[in-house]
Amino acid sequence: MKTYLESGRFYLRELVESDWQAIHDYASQEIVSRYQPWGPNAEEDTQKFVNDGLMDAKKDPRTRYMFPIVSKTTEKLIGAAEFNIRDQANQSGEIGYIINPAFWGQGIATEAASWLIGFGFNELGLHRIYATCNPQNAASQKVLEKSGVVKEGLMREDLLMKDGWRDSLLYSILEHEWRKSKEL
Repeated sequence: MKTYLESGRFYLRELVESDWQAIHDYASQEIVSRYQPWGPNAEEDTQKFVNDGLMDAKKDPRTRYMFPIVSKTTEKLIGAAEFNIRDQANQSGEIGYIINPAFWGQGIATEAASWLIGFGFNELGLHRIYATCNPQNAASQKVLEKSGVVKEGLMREDLLMKDGWRDSLLYSILEHEWRKSKEL
């Protein structure tokens, strides 16, 4: 199986069907889905999520990339990083990440987000990469800022949650900005 990002602590790889159980370990937790329109997941929800990801990986052209984050020391799945090409004509993509709470606060999400940005520019040839997060999710805001993306502003009531509409903060980075930051 192809390994993508390799750090001293973890690596990213392609999704496999058996990943659903490890994903369900964190996707079934209320704290993980607190800022999400989904969850906490039942087993069927997580199995569908993984199956959808496997189907998306077979599409041509491929527009969705789901990468499990795997601990090098334990070989256990500890989170996931996702890249979606949102607009091929305008060369735009979106990143996302989720980490098992047992591994929060270790910089894993920041490292994965930074890698996703490089993947989008270097491998997919995109011009603009963006991410959104709940304005109340300070941890995700820090991840994005440490990854080098810039806060563009607030999108009002853009995401339907279980309890009503939610605003989202919008962050982005352009290819030339990212390349310039790599020169420093």
